[in-house]
Amino acid sequence: MNQPKVNPYVMLAVGVIAVSSSAILVKLSTAPAPVIAFYRLFLTILIMMPFFLLKYRHELLLITKRDWLYSVISGVFLAFHFILWFESLNYTSVASSTVLVTLQPIFAFIGTYFFFKEKLGIKAILSGVLGIGGSIIISWGDFAISGMALFGDFLALLACAMVTAYLLFGQTVRKRLSLMTYTFVVYGISSITLFLYVVSLGYSLFPYPSSDWGYFLLLAIVPTLLGHTLFNWSLKWLSTSTISMSILFEPIGASILAYYILKETVMWTQVIGGGVILLGISLFLFSERQTRRQLKQANANVS
Repeated sequence: MNQPKVNPYVMLAVGVIAVSSSAILVKLSTAPAPVIAFYRLFLTILIMMPFFLLKYRHELLLITKRDWLYSVISGVFLAFHFILWFESLNYTSVASSTVLVTLQPIFAFIGTYFFFKEKLGIKAILSGVLGIGGSIIISWGDFAISGMALFGDFLALLACAMVTAYLLFGQTVRKRLSLMTYTFVVYGISSITLFLYVVSLGYSLFPYPSSDWGYFLLLAIVPTLLGHTLFNWSLKWLSTSTISMSILFEPIGASILAYYILKETVMWTQVIGGGVILLGISLFLFSERQTRRQLKQANANVS
């Protein structure tokens, strides 16, 4: 496999910072969750379309039936991830919702083991436990607020399972398609899924205040085009487990933004939990890079 021109870990970090703004923009919007999700991806597709049609449209003919199937499954999972997560923000705090959504390692470890036979060492499992433990500490203060808060937490947990499935199915396709083609196809399928969902449940697609249209556009540009596209790019070079671990940074960034923009209080549990998450992520990424370096050295010795 050719080496990337840009360090994939750097691109992954930029992607995490970008997606940290997502929950804030959703909270600021007055539109229903499914409508926000639809416009987020629909506007993304409109922005991408000129570039895709000019340079990449011919790649559609190269996609195999198997890749189309996996892309459709991935796109549907992504659509319902957004629906469930955005809805959860109506019931619980930004910190609690983003924490639960980013508990992907527990799903990714299981998925990659059973479906892709990825082996995980003791260090990776330990760092994953630390990351999950830190996430639980952050959200602890919000769990018992009310039944509605707990319902929001449940929706966020389901959204977490959906986005992990999206990454797992996308991983197999992304390795064979260009970033632009893969992203355009999957986002397009997600947009169609969301449109059908919105129409079938009788939600109105307009009118909305001008501020909401600004939030829709920002959601398309920052967390989607910049954030998720970088995650998709990283899938070619990094494992699903690595990406899922790194996304644990999102609750920290989202909590900071929520404090300054939404005036949500940052509790001591969030500060301590954030430190534990950082430790877990650092251990995992260090272990992952060490393993890659050893494999590269072993392959060089064999050659």
